[in-house]
Amino acid sequence: MRQLVLDTETTGLEPSEGHRVIEIGCVELINRRPTGNNYHQYINPEREIDAAAIEIHGITNESLADKPRFADIAEDFLAYVTGAELIIHNAPFDVGFLNHEFGLIASGNGCTTRRIDEACTVIDSLVMARRMHPGQKNDLDSLCKRYSIDNSQRSLHGALLDAEILADVYLAMTGGQTGLFEDMRAAIQVQAETEIRRADPNRPRLPIIAPSADELAAHASWLDEIDKRSKGCCLWKTLPDA
Repeated sequence: MRQLVLDTETTGLEPSEGHRVIEIGCVELINRRPTGNNYHQYINPEREIDAAAIEIHGITNESLADKPRFADIAEDFLAYVTGAELIIHNAPFDVGFLNHEFGLIASGNGCTTRRIDEACTVIDSLVMARRMHPGQKNDLDSLCKRYSIDNSQRSLHGALLDAEILADVYLAMTGGQTGLFEDMRAAIQVQAETEIRRADPNRPRLPIIAPSADELAAHASWLDEIDKRSKGCCLWKTLPDA
């Protein structure tokens, strides 16, 4: 499963007012593991950045003067994201801006408008967080605090930094198993470096202790909770009974 945690920075708040994308950051996850095959691009918006936006992300007009236009990077970006599942916090904002950018290219070339949500599926992590934590703050900083994720480097917003933080938040929200396989590998490595001890073939058979009715009910309840949080993706519930 290929997922891309995506964030953008823009010249302002509304593409309908002519505002443009100035930075794109993506973190790639394969089977819930970061691969390092990330995407990061600054973009010349061909217009001025609002002063209020500069206060948020710190990106200036001067710093983007020599950067490529969106039309110059569109094909490479589309090739990178096509077929993936995008994870975006407040997805309508970023998807709206990206669709606006593709729309400008289409109108300039006289071709059919291309939409990012036609090339990818989109998960809105803000909607997910609000469903999991109703009545609470669910902005990225609040979720970092709730899930004990270090965001101390986030003095200013940045697309790639925010995507990296959101990746940690998303993995924590959807299972918190980010270190599971590393722990397993470490245990295997320690075992390989120690002397192998073989069990006595004549040892007594280990007793089989069946779970009680209460234990089975508690287990089923926990699987139901995992299934709810993962939107029906709990693999244990799909396994046949032994």
